[in-house]
Amino acid sequence: MSKVPMKRVFICGLRKDRKRMLETLQRTGVVEISVEKPEDDYLETMDVIPQKAAFDKNANLAEAAINVLDEYAPDTEGGFLKSLEGPKDMDLDTYYAESVNSGAYMEAVSRILALQKQIAEDKAAIPKCETRIESLKPWMNFDLPLDFQGTKDAAAFVGSLPKQVSLEEIYQGFAEFAPSVDNIDASVISTSDEMTCIFAVCLKQDAEAVENALKQMNFAKAQLCSMVPREQVAELEQEIRDANADIEKCAEEIRGFANMREKIKFAADFFTMRADKYEVLSHLEQTRKTFFINGFVPSRYAGELEKKITENFDAVVEITEPAETDDVPVALSNGVLSDPMETVVESYSLPGKGEIDPSRIVACFYYIFFGMMLSDAGYGLLLCLGCGYVLLKVKNLKPGMKKMMKLFFYSGISTIFWGLMFGSFFGDAVNVIATTFLHRPDIKMTPLWFEPVSEPMRLLVFAFGFGIVHIFTGLFIKLYQLLKAGQVKDAIYDVVFWIMFVGGAIVYALTMPMITGMLNLSFTLGSTVATASAVIAIVGAIGVVLTGGRESKNWIKRLMKGAYSAYGVTSYLSDILSYSRLLALGLATGVIAQVFNKMGSMLGATWYGLLIFLAVFIVGHILNLGINVLGSYVHTNRLQFVEFFGKFYDGGGRPFEPFTENTKYYKVKEDK
Repeated sequence: MSKVPMKRVFICGLRKDRKRMLETLQRTGVVEISVEKPEDDYLETMDVIPQKAAFDKNANLAEAAINVLDEYAPDTEGGFLKSLEGPKDMDLDTYYAESVNSGAYMEAVSRILALQKQIAEDKAAIPKCETRIESLKPWMNFDLPLDFQGTKDAAAFVGSLPKQVSLEEIYQGFAEFAPSVDNIDASVISTSDEMTCIFAVCLKQDAEAVENALKQMNFAKAQLCSMVPREQVAELEQEIRDANADIEKCAEEIRGFANMREKIKFAADFFTMRADKYEVLSHLEQTRKTFFINGFVPSRYAGELEKKITENFDAVVEITEPAETDDVPVALSNGVLSDPMETVVESYSLPGKGEIDPSRIVACFYYIFFGMMLSDAGYGLLLCLGCGYVLLKVKNLKPGMKKMMKLFFYSGISTIFWGLMFGSFFGDAVNVIATTFLHRPDIKMTPLWFEPVSEPMRLLVFAFGFGIVHIFTGLFIKLYQLLKAGQVKDAIYDVVFWIMFVGGAIVYALTMPMITGMLNLSFTLGSTVATASAVIAIVGAIGVVLTGGRESKNWIKRLMKGAYSAYGVTSYLSDILSYSRLLALGLATGVIAQVFNKMGSMLGATWYGLLIFLAVFIVGHILNLGINVLGSYVHTNRLQFVEFFGKFYDGGGRPFEPFTENTKYYKVKEDK
């Protein structure tokens, strides 16, 4: 339906033009270049790994510098909406002018990263200084360096004991563990619950005995320090002040580069483009004077591409139809309403060879299902306003984000429709406000169709009806694809018999009063329809049994496999039941909204009751909207992926990946 037709393209050019031609192809962005190893020994490829690595490094450095600028000098213009923007357009003349200055821009990048490194080093030094200061605090009253070991005749010991002890207990320890030493002078410098800092002096000849006694008391020497502790602390505090000042100085210098932000962004994109170009260059088949490009181009661009290349270069361009054996890439192109469905299809898989693009058919059901699941006109209105504002305000939205905004915008319109049909506007907010605060119970919002909370079975029947139509649409698409491929027998065996089997069974069920009564249907089909549908279902079932295992030559195996295939009719029942989620999520949205309205209005029509109502209303409905939009999106996708795609769609297509500008900030404009 909307798969973009592809052409094979072959280009033969002069080797001296290869870089300029690749730049042209990259800016044009319509050619996927095939990466193939040369089959002829006469052809060669270039080793450009060092150059590509250098460009990748520069691009990464520029990106890192942008992150540093965003940290120290954030760009506040545009706010949230700016984060949704895609690359800005840049004309070719500006691109060439800016590319000349890329080296200067990288000098700014180097300086920014050097400043950031200096800040990181300063920040790492501060905790070290603070830790050292903390360890010196118990020694602030000590007037000697902590590495003091005594004089010519005396030995000194500076350290701590691992608990709180008194001076008397210290002397008792010396008396116990060094009884032969008489001349020991000890003092307590500071004490706490965790340790006691002490200073002990003795004669040189008694040093060994005193040291052994201290070891018995679990003495630990103080960290070596050649300065008096309070002087060391003062020096460390100065280092912290200097580090903080240096951090602020570096940060201020970084902020001074804020006016270079766009230039650095250009540098990041410029080197990214060059790295991509050299990646392609490394795979090109070349001779001493020529080079060759093989690839694919969308048919609508083929003529313009040939004209552009031949007019600007001495080259030969050959456009041909892809061979049957070619692995042709897949690109999708749809109209306004079905364009957002491309993201849904691509998230599952692109259509394979011989398959149609289901985007337009998916769109027909997607918006209906999403709207039925959310089913509140107020929530739909908020979706439309929010997404519409983004679409109008941000002109160069990222392509994927633009499709997503359009998807939710159209889904919001569907939600408004179903909300009006079911009489839900922020739940029953209209009725609650009119009754509680306006004392006008006569003001009510009535559904245009019916209220699901009051008639859930009615909605369930319509959900099943939509599901049956959805599933059979998938079967008819499969029938179309098989007939188009000339596989008439497969179409009859794998589709027609199943349509007869399942369709006949469904119609026959509607002739049974028990079924129609359970579903609250106002009709029961007659006996003539019952007979006809039963015959059709039986013929379909027999056809499935006889052909379901046709790949087996043994008739017994064939019938057994066919019978097993017929058992697959139960999967159709489970598929149809899956559409009950349309009822479940629709009811959940409405009931939760009504609960929040009820909670908010419990205090009645007082001034504080009104404030409580507004608070509960805003918070509650925001939560309900967020949860149920997510639920509607997930479950609508599931109905497409499992129940719908499972009937006809295998996927497996390879995405079209043109050689283009994979840039983040700028796109160089080139005629397509």
